[in-house]
Amino acid sequence: MPKARRMSSSSLRGTAMKILLVYPQYPDTFWSFKHSLKFIAKKAAFPPLGLLTVAAMLPDVWPKKLVDLNVEPLTDEQLAWADLVFLSAMIVQKESVRQIIARCKAQGKKIVAGGPVFTTQHEQFAGVDHFVLNEAEITLPLFLHDLAMGHAKPVYCSRERPDICKTPVPLWSLIDLGNYATMSIQYSRGCPFNCEFCDIIIMNGRVPRVKSPEQMQVEFQALFEAGWRKSVFIVDDNFIGNTPQVKQLLPVLIRWQQEHQFPFTLLTEVSVNLASDEELMQLMSAANFFKVFVGLETPNRDSLVECGKKQNTAGSLAEVVETIHRHGMQVMGGFIVGFDHDPENIFDMQVRFIQQIGVVTAMVGILTALPQTRLWHRLKAEGRLLSDATGENTDGRLNFEPKMEREKLLAGYRELVNALYSPKQYYQRINTFLNNYTPTARTRVNREDLLAFMRAAWRLGIVSKARFRYWKLIVKTFFVNRRALPIAVELAIHGFHYEKILKRVCRP
Repeated sequence: MPKARRMSSSSLRGTAMKILLVYPQYPDTFWSFKHSLKFIAKKAAFPPLGLLTVAAMLPDVWPKKLVDLNVEPLTDEQLAWADLVFLSAMIVQKESVRQIIARCKAQGKKIVAGGPVFTTQHEQFAGVDHFVLNEAEITLPLFLHDLAMGHAKPVYCSRERPDICKTPVPLWSLIDLGNYATMSIQYSRGCPFNCEFCDIIIMNGRVPRVKSPEQMQVEFQALFEAGWRKSVFIVDDNFIGNTPQVKQLLPVLIRWQQEHQFPFTLLTEVSVNLASDEELMQLMSAANFFKVFVGLETPNRDSLVECGKKQNTAGSLAEVVETIHRHGMQVMGGFIVGFDHDPENIFDMQVRFIQQIGVVTAMVGILTALPQTRLWHRLKAEGRLLSDATGENTDGRLNFEPKMEREKLLAGYRELVNALYSPKQYYQRINTFLNNYTPTARTRVNREDLLAFMRAAWRLGIVSKARFRYWKLIVKTFFVNRRALPIAVELAIHGFHYEKILKRVCRP
């Protein structure tokens, strides 16, 4: 097992502490899958991987508990038990973070906070006693040392990028895996690209750092031994950012999957250059990847150049999607409107483009200036910043003054998502996707899948206004592309969730 970077018990003798790790609640968002989860009786989509990893960096002798507010409420008894409360959060969890801080302060509890929202804007969170920012492999040992000496500082930060081969396996024993739809593992940090709107390089840098193949095999084995047998999200900013290293990893994962009868289906985030590397696509397919998220952004080339997404201008984005689909991996796409170079008809362009390429899961948002990004600094210098980012990709809010007339942009965005997620357009995209999709992943139909199918048959096949489209999809898939039937049902269920989420966006 990789050597964990944690303070030894001897160095903290006499200071054993009860640690309560608290993960804030997500609002109901595009990626929360709140309405989809009901079909499979799960409470949350993904576990709090960051906190589970931090827990593994703490001394073994310290008692630890983890409360994920997306799964269960935080009780006064749990707070009373703790000596220290550790918080980690994304920007979108801000409101829940402030509620947790208030409860901790009411009980006189010391708070240690880290993670994305604190790293870029910790000054907004009064009440936190110690900020452990940037990457915990560097800053957490510094905090623990000072804590043992009795003089822990308010803020710990570092520009140093750690060797993540020394990152320990997450402490899976702190959670009930059965509460989650998908497990998470991290392979790399950092991305070689420098998109203007993205905060990834602020957090993790532009040089992708990777774990060794042996370490990844250990992490896969740990999840397997914990009893997990379903999808695993490799949460990297760009899984293929260091392609030579990935090509060394994948044969190891393929061999491990074969030896264990393919217990995991894999999903991750990649850049468009995946489609130009036949060897890499074949390896990912053989390793049982079945979904990839790709930032496609826009069909308007001038807007891609504006935001520094030049890798998306090298060829046809439609061909990128079609190629990846042919290799058995469903493309989930990110799309943006609100660039300075967007033409007046960008909304119709996006609808036509997304329908044409058959990206069913199309996360379309208005451009957002995230804290400390190149976009944020540019707009601030131009006097165009209006407010903080909400961190939610699809809430239809603007935090800067756009070049397009403000009301025109907001109205156009509402019309865009309303069109994309109308039953007619959504089911058309599913059919377009299935026409180009060749299933290759080895999947296991289990009790949860059967439960989801039965609930979908009732909720989507009988109660829904789109019931005729649903049954047409199911019958056609059964006879034409039977191996794709589970994903057809899944996409129909997700459509139910997206429709619920985007209803509020479509209200003027």
